[in-house]
Amino acid sequence: MNLEQALDLAALILILLGALLCLTAAIGLLRFRDVPARLHAATKPQVLGLILICLAVALSLRSWPVVAFLVPVVLIQLATAPLSAHMVGRQAYRNGTIDESGLYVDELAESKRTPPAAGG
Repeated sequence: MNLEQALDLAALILILLGALLCLTAAIGLLRFRDVPARLHAATKPQVLGLILICLAVALSLRSWPVVAFLVPVVLIQLATAPLSAHMVGRQAYRNGTIDESGLYVDELAESKRTPPAAGG
């Protein structure tokens, strides 16, 4: 087995693992009941799956312009996935759709009692 065949095999394995992680993220979104569990399923395996797929594309195409294109894609995904999960979780807390008895520490309890326009 030469180097090109080994790289193609590694790319195939990475594509399959990335697709499997993205599939588990989608299943987790459908199966989990509460917002924190769904946020966990939506961010962690999906981001890792995308990174594995981008790595597989870079290995299979073996081109520096492709790598230069994929690096910002991964960086933007790493920046936006936690941010969007944080915003969805915060809104779910404000709407009251989070089970507050399941929270170990409720750091937002004080801000919930103070109206947003009160300045406190």
